[in-house]
Amino acid sequence: MINLENKVVLITGGSRGIGAACVKLFCQANAKVIFTFKNDVNAAAKLVNQIEENSPFGIRMSLDSEANIKLITQRLIKEFKRIDILINNAGIWKFGEADKMSLHDWEETLKINLTGTFLVTREVLKSMKKNKFGRIINISSTAGQRGEAFYSHYAASKGGMISFTKSLAVEFGKFNITTNCVAPGWVLTDMSKDVLSNKEYRKEVENGIPLRRIAKAEDIAGPTLFLASDFAKHINGEILNVNGGSVLIG
Repeated sequence: MINLENKVVLITGGSRGIGAACVKLFCQANAKVIFTFKNDVNAAAKLVNQIEENSPFGIRMSLDSEANIKLITQRLIKEFKRIDILINNAGIWKFGEADKMSLHDWEETLKINLTGTFLVTREVLKSMKKNKFGRIINISSTAGQRGEAFYSHYAASKGGMISFTKSLAVEFGKFNITTNCVAPGWVLTDMSKDVLSNKEYRKEVENGIPLRRIAKAEDIAGPTLFLASDFAKHINGEILNVNGGSVLIG
């Protein structure tokens, strides 16, 4: 039912997990999809080969480099004429005890998850303002709403992303640009597979979710597509929780 034909979509961190699920779903919705990846060339190539019709375009980009972000986004806008929809998905999640964490580890997570999102968005907004149209969806986390022990740097970055989302919604709404956020809880991806490989811990996590299951990447891609569609054209500054009811924060 959702048709994004003639829309150009940029998805960061699109070679794996939630990003890859978004790439597949947005391609099915007939969008022209561009996705970025940092190192995993094989995963990116495999994803492109999986999608026979309306094949996506993958490009390497480093979210920890302002110069590289500017170079790649400007190249894409020149080549594809515009970016209509931006999905800020790329990020890292690393264990860190707050009283032992190094400044490097803190700054690395903030730089990639939050500053990287800001830099990509800044460049894409120039195209969206010019065209008087844009849909920005930031993939945050329940950690950004309630905090997360042993991942305080990650929680801080995702909380910052939520506030960034609300700020953009107010600032750029007059240009017909909406900015919203999807906040997943636990999701079965490469990022979480090591932690969830412990059967006892996984069962504990599942018992804390009213739906009694951990989301798949596709469960996050669907709400993201909805927010990018005309069905959500009057939704702006919203944090859409996709966590099976585990964290009831509006």
